[in-house]
Amino acid sequence: MHLTRRLLAAVTFLAAASPRAARAQSASAFVPLDHPLLPLFDHLVARGELEDPSPLVRPFRQADALKALSRADTVDHARLAAQVRLLAQAFDTLAAEAGWQLAPRVGIQTYTTPRQDLMRPTGSENLQPYVELGASARFGGIVAVTRPAIEPRLTHDPEWTGRRDLKISGRMVDAYISGQWRWAQLLYGQLERNWGPLGVAGIPLSNAGYGRPEISLSLGTDRVRLTAIASGLQNATDSSGQVFRRYFFAHRLDSKLSSRLRLGLWETVVVAGVDRDFDGRFRNPVTLLLLANQYGLGDKENNVMIGLDGYWRIGRAVNLAAQLALDDVQYKNRGGPTRYPDRYAFTVDLSGPMVGSASWRALYTQASSLAFRTFTPAQDFLDGGVGIGRTYDDYDQTSLFASFPVGSHWLMTPEATLLRQGTGRIQDPVPLNHSMAAGNTPQLFIGTVERTWRLALNASGSRGPVALTASAGFHHRVNADNIAGRTTDRFVGRLFLTVGLRRRGTLQ
Repeated sequence: MHLTRRLLAAVTFLAAASPRAARAQSASAFVPLDHPLLPLFDHLVARGELEDPSPLVRPFRQADALKALSRADTVDHARLAAQVRLLAQAFDTLAAEAGWQLAPRVGIQTYTTPRQDLMRPTGSENLQPYVELGASARFGGIVAVTRPAIEPRLTHDPEWTGRRDLKISGRMVDAYISGQWRWAQLLYGQLERNWGPLGVAGIPLSNAGYGRPEISLSLGTDRVRLTAIASGLQNATDSSGQVFRRYFFAHRLDSKLSSRLRLGLWETVVVAGVDRDFDGRFRNPVTLLLLANQYGLGDKENNVMIGLDGYWRIGRAVNLAAQLALDDVQYKNRGGPTRYPDRYAFTVDLSGPMVGSASWRALYTQASSLAFRTFTPAQDFLDGGVGIGRTYDDYDQTSLFASFPVGSHWLMTPEATLLRQGTGRIQDPVPLNHSMAAGNTPQLFIGTVERTWRLALNASGSRGPVALTASAGFHHRVNADNIAGRTTDRFVGRLFLTVGLRRRGTLQ
């Protein structure tokens, strides 16, 4: 892949030209999004006990988490001090400049739905084994991480794009090599990402599906950072049998305007076409994708989405996080008879401390009726039929959470959610019929609206070799499956329990 060779050559040149900068820090693995103690870390961030290493961007590095933990004021808080020690031990990096670590785990997954998204359960209950072997090695400024897992649940998950005809299936949860220098980071491989407020799938990138191989480059400091990610997507075939080659590129500029305010600007693009290459102008980290697309060169075989993220610490009590994305705005003939609805999505998230050691979070998110899709399905923000960011459109969601630590190792989080879902589906093409554009396609909520009321209790944590994430909820659905008058009630539960160990050593 030309992109891989060029970026590797660029970083090699950087290391050779600036050897002191290249040796300025040791590489650190990333904290995976499924880490059972990550919710506890985020709880302390919501309370203001910890500074978020990278607001609206996950994952962050273990070293960045440790830096935030080292700054926590635990002098007068015995429970906080115990939590900080637990997290510091869990996120501890390899001590040696050249070292290795093995972390095997075995356990069970029992669930009433195999889908990762509990708000939209499907399928039947089951009990499945789970086995993973985490391994990592560090050589100064380079870290390699691999985490293969045997996970039979996958073959029943609608968002799984791999084989379904196997009794024993597996995946690579993490698999990457990262070179990290003082001003730059390069990553090749795959890991799960989420760009956006916590508690909901990010709009441009999320772990709603599963990670895909990528190459990413990050330049800058905590004050200003530019990140670019490039990856291939599964090819698409139209009704005539033509094969569309598809590629994905995302880049964002994060700026820390003050200790309390951060802003992020980002763009994503799906490049698709018959015999199409991954054009250089669409994988340039410092270009404007809109000018490389229809507003510049007139290239229309692409779909560009732009977005703005914001994070503001208001006083000592409230964190405000927000994300806005524009997929397409009809700026011409807005009042005309053939106007199509704007395509957009946004999220607003508020969080803060409660009495004692608890925290609260409230969020509202919305995706318009035609968001993330186009007239040409090959240009949709999908990979194998699964959303790159959001997997659904034509809905909104309101959620309230409260988190309560139980001891130093566990976190309990009651949840109340209302999800309203129209009949629009992200896998469907934008309708070409002008009669639909003339007002029959609403901005939000096509057809009969399904309403799901969810009350749930979520738990996560780790003690010694035992790690646990669990959720138990009751769903009351009105107009279930978008059928007027149909009402259903259902218990939705999941328990993921593993036992493991960690061993490490030096390679010198």
